Amino acid sequence: MKIIVSKIFTLFFIVMYSQTFAQNKSDREWIVIDKDWRFSFGHLYDTKKDFGHAEGYFSYLTKTGFGDGPASKDFDDRAWRKLDLPHDWAVEQPFGENGSFSHGFKMAGKGFPEKSIGWYRKKITIPETDKGKIISLQFDGVFRNSKVFFNGYYLGTEQSGYNGFEYDVTAYINYGGENTIVVRADASLEEGWFYEGAGIYRHVYLKKTNPVHIALNGTYVTSEVKADNAEVTAEITIENKGNYKGSVEVIQTIFDASDKQNANTSESITVPVFYKLANYKSKLIVHNPKLWDIDSPNLYRLVTELKQNGKIIDRYETSFGIRTIKFDAEKGFFLNGKSLKLKGTNNHQDHAGIGTALPDEIQYYRIQKLKEMGSNAYRCSHHPPTPELLEACDKLGMLVIDETRLMGINDYHLNDLERMMKRDRNHPSIFCWSVGNEEWNIEGNIVGERITNVMQDFAKSIDSTRPVTVGISSGFKSGISSVVEIMGYNYLGNGDIDAHRNEFKNQPGMGTEEGSTFATRGIYFTDDAKHYQSAYDRKPRPTFYSIEEGWKFYAERPYLAGMFIWTGFDYRGELTPYGWPSVTSYFGMMDVCGFPKDNVFYLKSWWGNKPVLHIMPHWNWNGMEGKEIEVWVHSNCDEVELFLNKKSLGKKKMEINSHLEWKVKYVPGTLEAVGYKNGRKILTEVQKTTGEAENIKLSTDQENPSKGNVSVVTVEVTDKNGLHVPTANDEITFSIKGGKILGVGNGDPTSLEKDQFLDDVELVSITHFQEQKGTSASLPNELSSYPENEWITAFQDRDYKKQAPSYIYRGEFDLKQYSASNTVSFFYKKIGIETVVFVNGHKINPSAEDSQKYVLDFTVLKEGKNAIYIVATPLQKIKDWDVMNTDPGIIQVITPAEPWKRKLFNGYAQIIIQKEENAKEVILSAFANGLKTATLNMDLKK
Repeated sequence: MKIIVSKIFTLFFIVMYSQTFAQNKSDREWIVIDKDWRFSFGHLYDTKKDFGHAEGYFSYLTKTGFGDGPASKDFDDRAWRKLDLPHDWAVEQPFGENGSFSHGFKMAGKGFPEKSIGWYRKKITIPETDKGKIISLQFDGVFRNSKVFFNGYYLGTEQSGYNGFEYDVTAYINYGGENTIVVRADASLEEGWFYEGAGIYRHVYLKKTNPVHIALNGTYVTSEVKADNAEVTAEITIENKGNYKGSVEVIQTIFDASDKQNANTSESITVPVFYKLANYKSKLIVHNPKLWDIDSPNLYRLVTELKQNGKIIDRYETSFGIRTIKFDAEKGFFLNGKSLKLKGTNNHQDHAGIGTALPDEIQYYRIQKLKEMGSNAYRCSHHPPTPELLEACDKLGMLVIDETRLMGINDYHLNDLERMMKRDRNHPSIFCWSVGNEEWNIEGNIVGERITNVMQDFAKSIDSTRPVTVGISSGFKSGISSVVEIMGYNYLGNGDIDAHRNEFKNQPGMGTEEGSTFATRGIYFTDDAKHYQSAYDRKPRPTFYSIEEGWKFYAERPYLAGMFIWTGFDYRGELTPYGWPSVTSYFGMMDVCGFPKDNVFYLKSWWGNKPVLHIMPHWNWNGMEGKEIEVWVHSNCDEVELFLNKKSLGKKKMEINSHLEWKVKYVPGTLEAVGYKNGRKILTEVQKTTGEAENIKLSTDQENPSKGNVSVVTVEVTDKNGLHVPTANDEITFSIKGGKILGVGNGDPTSLEKDQFLDDVELVSITHFQEQKGTSASLPNELSSYPENEWITAFQDRDYKKQAPSYIYRGEFDLKQYSASNTVSFFYKKIGIETVVFVNGHKINPSAEDSQKYVLDFTVLKEGKNAIYIVATPLQKIKDWDVMNTDPGIIQVITPAEPWKRKLFNGYAQIIIQKEENAKEVILSAFANGLKTATLNMDLKK
């Protein structure tokens, strides 16, 4: 009896636990679907090369569900390249003088119709159990002009490459079966004047919710700090895409970083009617809040739950921070009531080797690099960023100016601004919205003034807690500069800032761009023939200012909130002051890899809070013995003494926000700097003449986020004493086990080396496709001779009611530059019931993995024209209007990639690696002629 009672109790417990679990489990799912996409290039205007898209009598715009070509759910994409997102096809292309100046001469996009259209396809299964839910596709960004289809149904077009967007696919789903997502991206038109990439370069998600749910970006969290408490206002937007009429319970709970509950509220509300939205506000009190700031970026988490009849139907989490911000026209910027000088950089979104397809870890890597330089602010130039960048800024403590792409007052402009702001307004890192940048046609006139007034007021209607700015460069006198809330000065050389301030004394201001100086890492003598600019901090042009001059100007004026240097990192495109064969900018404080130029150490000295001592240049000047070398020291010490081979060259006093200089006749040996604070020696720094390179050295960068799947590795060479060789330019070859290489770089602005080494996938059409009738349904094992005069165009005028027992088809395909290293496959598209295939007279058996795939052996192929014969019993029409397949298939030629390699540039190169899912460790090896091999063992997820 006891046993029976025990079993009954156990069963009761399991049932009750299951019911409780079911009640507490939300209907919401948010699934990353970045893996296992198929990709191929289409064509900008040749529909045949665009796989026949939009050739049908009814187009996808004419009749619902008439997506054709690759947009059709039944399109055969087996021969397409397989890849994971994020993906930037532009970075994969070679450089060419005919490429776009703006995009760093990559041969893609504008001017390259065969490399301006990219097709993506992915198949997913959605279970029967999801019936009744709202199913959506969410894209964080596709560059650009993307069309999206689902099971052949056209969902919409998003013109901008920087906007996130979402499509509801609920009505089109094949539950319990296969569903096909198709994206056509058109990168033929540039939105910016800088490298923008091409393709699905941000994440894609499958979202599932209850019909009654929190809408997209449907929370807005603000806070007001009062004494020791913070009053948090949580506004939510509820959407009803179903027929439910009644109320739901809204439960709002705030948790701190340790998951401790800080506040909670609940109330019953009436849901909006069918396909409508409704907003609701709740007030919560957080006692003794931990404020978000740049040194202690404390975050909270708002959990919003909707309950219907006791069951949680939606659960939505919002990360936010509690902090106060204020601009003062006299005293600058304040964070949490404390004066804070903005020490910012502008940045585009590309990185060496990977273009715009940055893994999340690289966002953190780049922000950490800027933080170490002493920077506390980041301007998104000149478009909405990827969400992961803002998450990194939230977590690492970096203030952000969030900027929309284009100024205007119509739906295209205001809708983009609204989407950006609603997506991003819960990020505590964002302290200012920017509604424009350097709009030269309107900056100084009434049109600019009108547009700014509309956009500024529109922004305030979405978020009243942050100010609005515009970056202005064509004079600071009238137009936009007279009405914008926070004046954004782009460059001291473009106008009189003090005069503007005296005219508009109630208008706060900051330098939204400053610098635009030219520097090449590791170069100390400008060489215009090689397109290399000296790394010494100089004026970029007579009317502009050096980094030091710019910072002194802003540092000395309390009324200016701070400045944003152009730029933190070099980037593809905008090759000023050169052109081809330069492919990156020269403006960055760091190069495209994140390797520091010498100006980084000037900024660390005066932006940071740690002692700094840095000598420039290196001390390897073979052939310049006895000649004067300009030696600069960047430091925040009180005094610095310089020594050459232990002989003092003098002690100098450091002025605030300055640097020190010596003229030193070159002698090999050791250049040493000693830094003093309050008369006490606190730092030493040396530059030594090195020997020849002997060893390769691999090291993981300390800025890599912990527990990440992606890591940045620095490649360098050392001499026999282990000293870094700053002039080395050796070519290094790499191999990897347990992972894959995503990209390589070295920071050389003129390097035309490949960023990526990938297998080339070429699709070769079968041409001159002909047929003749067979007399038997039995298929041959050997190829026979067929009367030449009986060949006709395949499927031409076919009478499907009077078909022959079999048909013999023939065609040809052209293999150019064919070699034994190529892998050639025929992906057959069914044109018969029973089929046999011959290539150059040899019978080809189907592969074991796919009965309609034929791998063609090297011995049966030849360079040039190859003959293919297909003998098949015919397919029969079931209905007279059935459309029969007449395409025999495609030939896929895979040419294996070269080994990954990269030359060092002035001593450094970079390699970005990604760990395989189930690998326990990653082993990276590096080889070079005449150098000792290096191996690096990494456990990326510790």
